Amino acid sequence: MDFRVDRTLPMPVGQQLRGSIEFGIAFGELVVGAALPSVREMAVLAGVAPMTVSQVYQELKKEGLVEARLGSGTFICDSSRARAARRADIETLHARIDAAIDQARVLGVDDLDLATMVNARLVYARRAGRKTDIVMAGLFPDATASYADYIELRLGRGAHVEPMTIADLREHGELRARAGSADLIVTFTNRHAEVLALLPRAKVVTIRFIPSETTRMSLASINPTARVLVLSRFPDFLPIFRAGVRRFASHVPDVKAINYDDPMVEAHLRDCDVVVYATGTEGTAEQTRAGIHKFEYRHIPDPSDIDRVLLPLIDRTVRGAHQQKETA
Repeated sequence: MDFRVDRTLPMPVGQQLRGSIEFGIAFGELVVGAALPSVREMAVLAGVAPMTVSQVYQELKKEGLVEARLGSGTFICDSSRARAARRADIETLHARIDAAIDQARVLGVDDLDLATMVNARLVYARRAGRKTDIVMAGLFPDATASYADYIELRLGRGAHVEPMTIADLREHGELRARAGSADLIVTFTNRHAEVLALLPRAKVVTIRFIPSETTRMSLASINPTARVLVLSRFPDFLPIFRAGVRRFASHVPDVKAINYDDPMVEAHLRDCDVVVYATGTEGTAEQTRAGIHKFEYRHIPDPSDIDRVLLPLIDRTVRGAHQQKETA
């Protein structure tokens, strides 16, 4: 087994070595009774100081994963992790873990952030009791509902996410009252002040939204010579929208961005080859001439923000509820 550490990673070398050994146990590469290299041998194999190896072995011993035999060395114990590695159905779990790692790399999530996300979800799963009530405050009903479904699926059974549009919150007092009683309100960064003004006593948080996989694929497939028109619904969203298009269609130099109610919109629609339109501007996009390629720029909530922003907040909410229950 390869125990070498990677010093280019933003992770302590001792943590890397421990993770390698734990991985070997969990995936059956280090079986019960197998001898680990001596401290000095491991230091050479991993490329770390002997003191680091000694500390890692002590930590693994405290966890019940290894045992030290006087005069013989350090050996893998018969732990729950080692037993799990021998189960026939554990390969399915391994495959899912590998798939999650592959997906994280496609999304640009580094190893340390992925480990942080996994730990956050484990803590959340252990502590989750009552469902946390969350409101997703969006702009358009269909899109907001899809955001709410995605967040709820990502958070798991410990949370319920209800979609509400900002327009409905503004117009309906009973809806504002229901939203105000929620544990969290989630919305866009550029709508935070607006939602907070409607719900001044609520906990309003923002997360990032990224292009959906379908949108990213559509952007990547645009012909490099195409003249692209980016059609926005809101002026304050226009710079973010254009930046997102240029990021995933960086091979296309000719990208113009305007608001759907711009006086020159008809002229721009005549002169473009591709229209990338925001939700809510479908009617304007349909004014293009025949044969023009057009598609909607759809978002999904950033999964890393769900894990890094929402999970810790939910965890604190759950802990607060448990403390109140114990005090009562």
